[in-house]
Amino acid sequence: MGSTGTVLRELRGAQKSAKGVSLYSRYVNRPAGRLLAAGAYRAGLTPNQITLISGLFTYAAIAAVALVEPSWTLGLVVWAGLVIGFAFDSADGQLARLTGRGGPAGEWLDHVVDCGKLLLVHAAVLISFYRFGELPSDGWLLLPLGFQLAAVVTFCAGLLREHLGKAAAAGQAATAPAAPVSRVRAVALLPADYGVFCLVFLLLGAPGAFLAGYAALAVVHTLFLAAFLAKWFRELRALRPG
Repeated sequence: MGSTGTVLRELRGAQKSAKGVSLYSRYVNRPAGRLLAAGAYRAGLTPNQITLISGLFTYAAIAAVALVEPSWTLGLVVWAGLVIGFAFDSADGQLARLTGRGGPAGEWLDHVVDCGKLLLVHAAVLISFYRFGELPSDGWLLLPLGFQLAAVVTFCAGLLREHLGKAAAAGQAATAPAAPVSRVRAVALLPADYGVFCLVFLLLGAPGAFLAGYAALAVVHTLFLAAFLAKWFRELRALRPG
């Protein structure tokens, strides 16, 4: 087993492409995940164990949103739990590529945890609004449901785009050069990044500010969903079976 420095260098070499990745994921979450993956490798943990640790931090933070009255302390705890869970979510894939122990079962488990996270975090906000919130009207209770819809459809549609287009895109790889990584795109994707979404929970101590921030992100994610769906449909329509 190599030193931590050696493991980190190998992890950087096995990093996924930065194409289509926001600045937060590229410069914050992936480096944090790399450190966690190196520590997990030294500790002899498996990628699936890291996935479960990610779920533990994430789901504990989500449960706290639903069960505990909002406060600044709760906001900090929830944000930390979600961010640490997100970093472990990056670490499991990095560890899998480093050790060659990845596979369909591990990818499936990772996606199941991620899908559950997207469903439950907005359900927890809905419960918190109902139990503790002083909303302008009951209609605001629909906001988490709309945000949940946008988040889950984006996640599922993105996975389908990746898997349905993989075979055809591989057949075109020899003739189509890889597009360069765009920093402008990386900045533009920031509002849709899960790590940026986690920041809104720091406002739990100020219910009005949290509601405004959460609503703004819901609108942004809905607009991104419309743009992503149009883009992915065009891309898949242009692909031809090999």
